[in-house]
Amino acid sequence: MAQDTVDGVYFGLMSGTSMDGVDGIAVKFAAGKPPVVRAEAFVGFSAGLRDALFELQQPGDNEIEREALAANALAARYAVCCHELLRGGNLTASEVRAIGVHGQTVRHRPEKGYTRQINNPALLAEMAHIDVIADFRSRDVAAGGQGAPLVPAFHATVFGAKGETRVVCNLGGISNITILGASGNVRGFDCGPANALLDEWAHRHLGKPFDESGHFAASGQVHRPLLHALLDEPFFAEKPPKSTGRDLFNPAWLDAKLQPFASLPAADVQATLAALTAVTVAREIERHAPDCRAVYVCGGGARNPELLKALQSALEESGVSGIPVLTTEALGVPPHQVEPLAFAWLAMRCVARLPGNVPSVTGAAGERILGAIYPH
Repeated sequence: MAQDTVDGVYFGLMSGTSMDGVDGIAVKFAAGKPPVVRAEAFVGFSAGLRDALFELQQPGDNEIEREALAANALAARYAVCCHELLRGGNLTASEVRAIGVHGQTVRHRPEKGYTRQINNPALLAEMAHIDVIADFRSRDVAAGGQGAPLVPAFHATVFGAKGETRVVCNLGGISNITILGASGNVRGFDCGPANALLDEWAHRHLGKPFDESGHFAASGQVHRPLLHALLDEPFFAEKPPKSTGRDLFNPAWLDAKLQPFASLPAADVQATLAALTAVTVAREIERHAPDCRAVYVCGGGARNPELLKALQSALEESGVSGIPVLTTEALGVPPHQVEPLAFAWLAMRCVARLPGNVPSVTGAAGERILGAIYPH
């Protein structure tokens, strides 16, 4: 019979839709005890790798070779991150049970029966001398699910509270929420774009990878007609389970929406994109978790005070006023650690032969053990 926990140190590696680099964490899991973080690291992507990953978001020539080369380059960056975790945690490779690595999403089409996270886990196992567990999403998709979001099971374990409904909101490239019900039920789904479009616009007009502390957005004003045009997207009205990505919310989508608003100041567009993220999240909370007591934010957006203020305002306007917007730091986990921690936890679940998905979240036919194991 499978144990609830296979004790030991695990690495979690997460490179998300912002495509700026990989966040890594070394964490010790022990039965009946909270996880203990031994080390954390961030390893950035070169401009060339980032460009290659962006190009793979859309169909193009010679995709198979370009994807394979990008996967090899990713594995090399993951290996550097693992080295940093070993050094920072004063660990040897033999002390680490497994590396849980998400890979880099380049296509997400569960409605067609597939999701693609490029990676070369065999190469990573070869370089790190540690077992690697990868490809977490495919089994859920094979079982009829969306393959996303996968973090709600972890959120329930570390953030849930009996008798109180909480919402955990991840503001990464795409926004998603996990609803942790007062009775212990768990729901979750993607809401729409977040940093994917904000970063794109900041790159175009500031020449920077992101809007530092939301200053660019703060210098502009929300343009209501543009906001209404951006909200005119069928995905926002879909019922859960649902997931999305750069397949939909990409520069081409944004440019098409902006055509009638070409004269708008760039800062106003940035402010309106922040409002789009906030409004789409707030509307989903109003629809599906009006009894929530607090919203806890993680992901890169947690470092953007303007985005957090926009979310607070959108909640007030949506009719679920009085709900504080905090970060997961208030629950003991720094926002940047949440996703890599989740994939370390999913790796541990795979080792224990325990399910990692939540069918009520993804729409899968049932619970499934997630991940493919690459022994070192």
